[in-house]
Amino acid sequence: MTMNATDTGSPVIFVLEDEPDIARLICSNLAEYGFRCEHLRTGRDLLVRARATTPDLCIVDLGLPDMDGMQVVRQLQEGTPCAVLILTGRNDVTDRVLGLELGADDYIVKPFEPRELVARVRSILRRYQRSATAEVTTERNIASFSGWIFDGNRHTLTAPDGREIGLSAAEAGLLATLLRRPNKILSREQLLGERDVDPFDRSIDVRISRLRRKLDDDPQNPKLIKTVYGAGYLFAAQVSWQ
Repeated sequence: MTMNATDTGSPVIFVLEDEPDIARLICSNLAEYGFRCEHLRTGRDLLVRARATTPDLCIVDLGLPDMDGMQVVRQLQEGTPCAVLILTGRNDVTDRVLGLELGADDYIVKPFEPRELVARVRSILRRYQRSATAEVTTERNIASFSGWIFDGNRHTLTAPDGREIGLSAAEAGLLATLLRRPNKILSREQLLGERDVDPFDRSIDVRISRLRRKLDDDPQNPKLIKTVYGAGYLFAAQVSWQ
């Protein structure tokens, strides 16, 4: 385990990678841009470390010696409020979709371009920083709509029947963006908070699908999160903030 930068105010990134050469490449490139990196070789080591000190972001390989990386992503989402970027040799669409379904913020396939990795890391962290700033500066962070209650501080949904449903940080941020601009069409770029979204990047669509399931919103005929083809998504409900 190594920390590559000395500035205690820099974002902390845990790198879960069992190949030492790849880990060194990742950490050295991120350190050049001011990130502090810790390298961990097994999924269990990462989960234990993340429980002790929550990082700003975890870069997770899927092929690990002790457990499947998808299990790591799932457990991070359940217990550690941090961003997750999957960096793996698996190029199967099923793995991409599953990773995003489990709450990962991005998915990069090896071999990778180091500058692209840095750009993706920066993009994810900017998104989280905007979400955190909104929570701090906005007193009203509990929204009510169609019998549901969204608590932006706790990242939870309370269903009309009283069930409490947990949300990942990415899901909570996406839902908050929709709820703050109800009955308005929001493009995929607006929902991701980026202007340079790859037109073939379907990660936002996967997250919308995941939110619909948690809101019991029929994907074939959604009542709350509507698809406006060629334009984006619209949250079709009256929203009250408190």
